[in-house]
Amino acid sequence: MPVLCCPAVAVPEHTITLEETLELAERIHADHDELPLALKLITNTGVATRQLVQPIEETLRHPGFEERNSVYVREAKARIPDVVDRALKQAGTAADEIDAIIYVSCTGFTMPSLTAWMINALGFRHDVRQIPIAQLGCAAGGAAINRAHDFCLAHPGSDVLIVACEFCSLCYQPDDVTVGNLLCNGLFGDAVAAAVVRSEGDQGVRLERNGTRLVPGTEDWIAYAVKSTGFHFLLDRRVPGTMEQLAPALRAVAAEHDWDATDLDFYVIHAGGPRILDDLSHFLDVEPGKFDHSRATLTEHGNIASAVVLDALRRTWESGTVAHGARGLIAGFGPGITAEITLGTWLTRSSTPTPEPATAH
Repeated sequence: MPVLCCPAVAVPEHTITLEETLELAERIHADHDELPLALKLITNTGVATRQLVQPIEETLRHPGFEERNSVYVREAKARIPDVVDRALKQAGTAADEIDAIIYVSCTGFTMPSLTAWMINALGFRHDVRQIPIAQLGCAAGGAAINRAHDFCLAHPGSDVLIVACEFCSLCYQPDDVTVGNLLCNGLFGDAVAAAVVRSEGDQGVRLERNGTRLVPGTEDWIAYAVKSTGFHFLLDRRVPGTMEQLAPALRAVAAEHDWDATDLDFYVIHAGGPRILDDLSHFLDVEPGKFDHSRATLTEHGNIASAVVLDALRRTWESGTVAHGARGLIAGFGPGITAEITLGTWLTRSSTPTPEPATAH
């Protein structure tokens, strides 16, 4: 059965703390009627630090959509190669052995996809299948794992590379001053992550089953308004409450595999915000401590969109606390509102190499 190998993650070198975020908000939006509420919401995210691809002075400057997208392409090409190289090494494979590349990102746009550039620049074969996913937002990390699982089942013997590249700071819009956007300005961070799904393996998460669920009538709750200045993130205040509807979906997918979603050994959950984790813990009846690795990603990096589940999985791996044969669940949540759900069994070898921690580049 396909095995998801240990991810590699890199965060940029420009760090902003919660205290600096609050000070900037107070300075830039001093006359905002709802500033106290925005500051409270930002504080309650639990995000202590975030990393940005540009210094904060450049991040706050909006030079236009064209230049912003040029920054996205430049920074992606500068940062992806190292992460891909580490992911391949951690999987014990090489670029010329990869049969498909799934590239997920919602914070910049290129055509052709950056999969084409990776094939030309990073040593992949020219017959590699390209599977870019651009519009699933934060759910795309889970979707990438599931589509890699599907590909390996459909093409026995194949190996798939997943790359998630998210520079959320490039979506900062200085003229959007709703409370929701002020909150987002203090929540999202930047990261690049990669992982390999191998058709066979004895170390990683053996992928058992996957499923997807959409909450009806919520397609405008998480969205982009595409304007001349770029992508304007829209976040409905009802989004955090969707875990009450999605918890049964996680139970249902697990039940299809005769597993109990409330009683698994590990959980890798998209940490969109603290309430997502708190509510899922409550409605899924899972001890809050089971989400510690997801919460750590949120605290140290912020919401890094599709890269969250890969970073939380890396942390789970590094913890060394998951035993061989442990059963677990991976879930990404995003626009739709969509849940991408994966069930897997933890595999370890007797001598497990220690994965490299998330690096700053």
